[in-house]
Amino acid sequence: MNWAHRKTRLKNRWSKPGGYHEVLVVAIPLILSTASWSVQHFVDRMFLAWYAPEAIAAAMPAGMLYFSMVSIFMGTAGYVSTFVAQYFGAKEHQRIGPAIWQGIYISVIGGIVLICVIPSAEYLFNLIGHDEKIQIYEIDYFRVICWGAGPYLAAYAISGFYSGRGRTWPVMWVNTFTTAVNLVLDYMLIFGKWGMPAMGIKGAGWATVIAGVFSLVVFLILIASKKYNLIYATLAGWRFEKELFLRVLRFGLPNGVQFFLEMVGFTGFVLIVGRLGTASLAATNIAFNINTLAFMPMIGCGIAISVLVGQYLGADNPRTAQRSAYSGFHLSIVYMGSIALAYVAVPDLFVAPFAAKADPQVFPEIYAISIILLRFVALYSLFDTLNIVFASAIKGAGDTRFVMYTTTFFSLFVLILPTYLAVEVFEYGLMVSWVMATFYVSVIGIIFFMRFRNGAWKSMRVIETGLSESQKNQAGS
Repeated sequence: MNWAHRKTRLKNRWSKPGGYHEVLVVAIPLILSTASWSVQHFVDRMFLAWYAPEAIAAAMPAGMLYFSMVSIFMGTAGYVSTFVAQYFGAKEHQRIGPAIWQGIYISVIGGIVLICVIPSAEYLFNLIGHDEKIQIYEIDYFRVICWGAGPYLAAYAISGFYSGRGRTWPVMWVNTFTTAVNLVLDYMLIFGKWGMPAMGIKGAGWATVIAGVFSLVVFLILIASKKYNLIYATLAGWRFEKELFLRVLRFGLPNGVQFFLEMVGFTGFVLIVGRLGTASLAATNIAFNINTLAFMPMIGCGIAISVLVGQYLGADNPRTAQRSAYSGFHLSIVYMGSIALAYVAVPDLFVAPFAAKADPQVFPEIYAISIILLRFVALYSLFDTLNIVFASAIKGAGDTRFVMYTTTFFSLFVLILPTYLAVEVFEYGLMVSWVMATFYVSVIGIIFFMRFRNGAWKSMRVIETGLSESQKNQAGS
């Protein structure tokens, strides 16, 4: 194949529907949005590393336990973006507002559940069995952030109104301002600046809660516009619709369960590794936090792929939906490959910020372990690209049960049980545990790619099909 022909093919792939340009138009604001969350997460943990080694060691287990609990509601409520995408593709615009409101109702349920879990915090972290000082930090942090679950979930559901239609810039701007609010409050409340008391890890928690409320308020103001209500019924569609609510649960709950089980898998991994000591736990936390710098932008790309697949399936165009997924994969593997190379070539660049103001007597051991763990991160990041891209593609069609079943099986039998046996029974230590985690990510990435290649997703839909015009009008009223 000569160069002129390659250039022509690349140009076509760039400009065609489902090509690189369209994927980037939808993905770039989402990538920037999730990148802003990564920066928030990174700086938050960096501040805690400066505050105390026990604080950074505690933040990840407590945060992951919280996120494991909230993720089932997040995955369910957030799945309304797929409904929005397919309704938008099918030009059933009046059904978009009601779909968003069903996600909000799921968010309210999730917020209530997380508040009810607060009294059990001490029991949960005593059961985990980390060092006593770390437990105190874990309990304090967990109790605070649980108060912010409801607003966080509702804001995430409402953002689906924009992402599902491929209008992703408002999501980026809201999340960017939310990150700015969070970081300012982090600095004030962790260290006691500008007249505020020094609250340590509790301050980091309250900063997160307040920022979540800010995000929800801004999104509510945005969707309340008269224009959006007229076209998409963003206010008129507030009523609870049993049939639509149950359909969101039917497709969204497996997505939420998959999200939950994936988080449980990695939370279990972190908690088991924590039994090896503070240095191993802190280094694992740092490696995972560094990975969020690459991983979270990939989540943005995954959302974009899911949206485009949903829109083109809603328009009954599976061929272009498939092209969208492959275009997203090509772009993602180039990005992730570059990041993986940097993890191996210049690991100090990523770990050094955590050492800047950390205890010089304690941190050198953590630093050395973190450098080694980044090599594992570099390897599994490449396979994680398969996982994110192709799981997102088939979920955009509605193939959420397969993703749930796959994650359930492999989280339990490839990640959790082997790690437990390696640490508690055979006493192999940290490195073998990370081999298990890398193998887990690699295997599920390959499986989701094969499922996508199978093509069963092309005939799936989450929205109603075959409605008459009068039925559509009745459904939207």
